[in-house]
Amino acid sequence: MAQVFKPSSNTYFRVVLATVGLLGGVAFAGLYEFNSLELVTRNREALEQPVQFSHKHHNGELGIDCRYCHLSVEKSTFAGIPPTQVCMNCHSQMWKDAPILEPVRSSFRTGESLEWTRVHDLPDFVYFNHAAHLAKGVGCASCHGDVTKMNLTYSVAPLTMGWCLDCHRNPASAIRPKAKLFDTTWRAEDEHDENGEKMSQQEIGAKLVKEYHVEPRTDCSTCHR
Repeated sequence: MAQVFKPSSNTYFRVVLATVGLLGGVAFAGLYEFNSLELVTRNREALEQPVQFSHKHHNGELGIDCRYCHLSVEKSTFAGIPPTQVCMNCHSQMWKDAPILEPVRSSFRTGESLEWTRVHDLPDFVYFNHAAHLAKGVGCASCHGDVTKMNLTYSVAPLTMGWCLDCHRNPASAIRPKAKLFDTTWRAEDEHDENGEKMSQQEIGAKLVKEYHVEPRTDCSTCHR
């Protein structure tokens, strides 16, 4: 009986398998990179809100602390959206007749909450705890950027799984002194060591990782519960 396959068939088959594997890997890498594009993550895109709230004005120019509005950020998984009463604490006196604030006044009159559009909206299958990160020295700016420069709020980080894992694998890149957690303008290079030398984020972070006993996990159940 004649041989069905030539001896070279094995070589051809291996080449085909290697090509398919290579193309599959390239396609996967391409899809991963595409998923990180600002076109997909909508980074730096200010979303429409019921009231065009300015962090630059409130947090930057007026110096209002993050915790005045985000009441539960230090003790809960969720940072919290301020109730209308918090807004009216000031705006019952200031800009009280401004047309732009009519949705706030209407909410206060009717008791119906304003429906804000979430800028940092993680998928439902992802668990994130604000209080746990703050307790270990991860400040607001590590994820939200310097909001004191944002007239309208937008995201600066992709919040992809890879982005989160990069930080969990190298927590020194994000840890800051706890006294600076809510200071979005803080920069590591403004700090100095005992010899008066400027310090880098990695140097400060490495020191604080030990001091704060930071031991981030990277197993699936950490974020997917």
